[in-house]
Amino acid sequence: MNKSFFKTLVLAISVTTLLVALIKFPKDGLEASTRGVDMWWEIVFPSLLPFFIISELLISFGVVAFVGVLLEPLMRPLFRVPGSGGFIWAMGMASGFPSGAKWTARLRSEGQITKVEAERLVSFTNSSNPLFIFGAVSVGFFHNTALGLILAISHYAGNFIVGLIMRFHGKHEKNNRESKKRSFKHAFIELHKTRIKETRPLGKILGDAVISSIETLMMIGGFIVIFSVINKLLYIMNFTEMIAFFFNYLLSLLQIPTSFSIPLISGIFEITLGSQLTSNVEAAPLLMKAIIVSFILGFSGISVHAQVASILAQTDIRFAPFFFARILHGVIASIITLIIWKPLYEGSSLKEGLPNVISVNNTVFDPDLISSAMNWLSNLGPIVTIAALLLYILLYFKKTIDNR
Repeated sequence: MNKSFFKTLVLAISVTTLLVALIKFPKDGLEASTRGVDMWWEIVFPSLLPFFIISELLISFGVVAFVGVLLEPLMRPLFRVPGSGGFIWAMGMASGFPSGAKWTARLRSEGQITKVEAERLVSFTNSSNPLFIFGAVSVGFFHNTALGLILAISHYAGNFIVGLIMRFHGKHEKNNRESKKRSFKHAFIELHKTRIKETRPLGKILGDAVISSIETLMMIGGFIVIFSVINKLLYIMNFTEMIAFFFNYLLSLLQIPTSFSIPLISGIFEITLGSQLTSNVEAAPLLMKAIIVSFILGFSGISVHAQVASILAQTDIRFAPFFFARILHGVIASIITLIIWKPLYEGSSLKEGLPNVISVNNTVFDPDLISSAMNWLSNLGPIVTIAALLLYILLYFKKTIDNR
């Protein structure tokens, strides 16, 4: 049996098994599907849509090229990527998964970065956004705002270290790009050149940005729903417990309670469910929970991996470096959490409450403020999603008519 035939057989059996399970457990499948849809249209879609549209416009109008020239002295020595990677990195942190992959693929498709540079860039520009870390995980699951700061530091510092390590990926690649002058004047010249190259009228640029962003978000929604269902069905069919047998041995070696095996497995598939199950583990130290959640956030879940793989498949960017970087990020973030736990959490007033630590503006990490933001998204998110989808239908219909 050759490798290709074996792969075909495994895929066919896997999909058939899931179909049979879905038919046998329709109620559980519906609940999991509903949960995924609620997460998508209440939080994911309305929170990511503005970032996606604005970023598309910034790339089209040359702002990214402008920022790229100015950030070249920072990004090139540290990460061996162009200065425009700084914009992708910042926007990826602000908006969350899988934004970094989307914009990296966009730069690669336009020839602004090489294949190896794109693989380096995508490895550290995908991260969880602060609202999810502070709002959903620390406040929603753990009811502990102070924990959010620990998770955020380990997550973003871990991603920075991953970027430093991945700079050695493709280290034998020759840099054939011209060295650009890095003054503000030359940055503005690059902005103007990029804007001049854009031949589409303003209305079409706006319409294409909306269409492209919504199409990407619909793809993301599909992955969220299907992996929510898969995770639930695997648990019902006891596959999760079977896999947990091997994880119990690994966790025992690491001196971590085996009660974390099922939450960890769930987190490997989908970060939200994994984080929630981890917070519900009883008789376990908070430090251990923080370490597990840090790994889950760093690895980001197969659901996100599938989203990134789908985006990268439209280019020549390989998925393997991203996958390796996610494992690396999970491990490094867990280690950072262990290192900073005592000095930042147990050894300071942080344990008593985060607002007591910040004297500049006590409302920045106020639990009530974060809860209000999450409630706002839950209440208005569906309205924003429906309105955007209606706009997409109108723009897509207009685009179809114009192309005839």
